[in-house]
Amino acid sequence: MQDKPNQTQSVTDPLDPARARAMEAMLGAEPAIQSGDPLPPFFHQLYFWDPRPPQELGRDGHPKTGGFIPDMGLPRRMWAAGKLVFHSALLAGVKAERRSAIESVTRKDGKSGPLAFVRIRHDILQRGGLALTEWQDIVYRQDPAPDAVKQVPPVAATDEERSLVRSFDSTALFRYSALTFNGHRIHYDKPYAQAVEGYPGLVVHGPLLAQMLMLLAEEALGRPLKEFSYRATAPLFDGEEAAFCWKAGRLWVRGPDGRQCMEAAAA
Repeated sequence: MQDKPNQTQSVTDPLDPARARAMEAMLGAEPAIQSGDPLPPFFHQLYFWDPRPPQELGRDGHPKTGGFIPDMGLPRRMWAAGKLVFHSALLAGVKAERRSAIESVTRKDGKSGPLAFVRIRHDILQRGGLALTEWQDIVYRQDPAPDAVKQVPPVAATDEERSLVRSFDSTALFRYSALTFNGHRIHYDKPYAQAVEGYPGLVVHGPLLAQMLMLLAEEALGRPLKEFSYRATAPLFDGEEAAFCWKAGRLWVRGPDGRQCMEAAAA
């Protein structure tokens, strides 16, 4: 069943270059971005915060549904996939506006119970022109049953042309959560992640995996990205060593046991 919502939202942000420099440091690079410099791809995730007081947060630390995102009665949230079209470079230190709209809400029954898929479109404008269009696909689902059968993740390819190996500890996950104002407790509250949402450890942010793949793609292409799409296929956890892989415009994240955590395509 598909709903046709009409929720929209607009947020402006000065794109403070200090936040971009903090992100560079978090990723392990020397902080260098200054006002007027083009931001690396996906660094807009650091901006356009929508802070809410504690009473407007859900049990997981995210803003409660029922506002911009409708309440579907499903407590668990996962950023499942996304697509970006880069029209022009976003510039640090230059005011920008993000216009957001919910394009669709689709409900269906999966193997683990009812699911709801929310697709959000963001248009980011700067200096009167459209700089970036982004789609986010967010999945909502029930809490895991004690006897739930674990889904088997896909096996990742091993024929990459270039790769980067990286792991993220709890400090890195906390810093990324802080920089993106992401309160989701699965990324920093291990007892909650394990006891409530059924994970074996802290979950590495899906957008952080996508961020690493986008930087790898730009390095491989030798030019700014035009388009990028990605889909999460299995979680990666704190302390696990992952390989970020590239081959001819196709990218993926391979976990330490060979599972594929994310797949992507770049142009």
